[in-house]
Amino acid sequence: MTDPFEGKSEVAQLLRQIELEYQAAQRCFTEFSAVARHQTITARMENMQHCHAQLQKIVVEEGVKMDAR
Repeated sequence: MTDPFEGKSEVAQLLRQIELEYQAAQRCFTEFSAVARHQTITARMENMQHCHAQLQKIVVEEGVKMDAR
C-alpha cells in the first residue's frame, strides 16, 4: 500500500491529518462505536491540536525565513 502523504509537503500532510481527525470525530455522531463517544472525540481533538501546533511552528519558521530575506 502506498503512503498517501508521500511526496507532499509537511504542511500538506498536517492539513490532511487535521481533516482526517475531524472526519473521524464527526463519524462518532453517525456510527455505532464500542468506545465512548466522549473519549473518541477527545482523542481526535487532541490529535488535531498536536497537528495544529506543528503547523503553527512551521508557519512561524517560514515567516521568519521570509523576513530575513
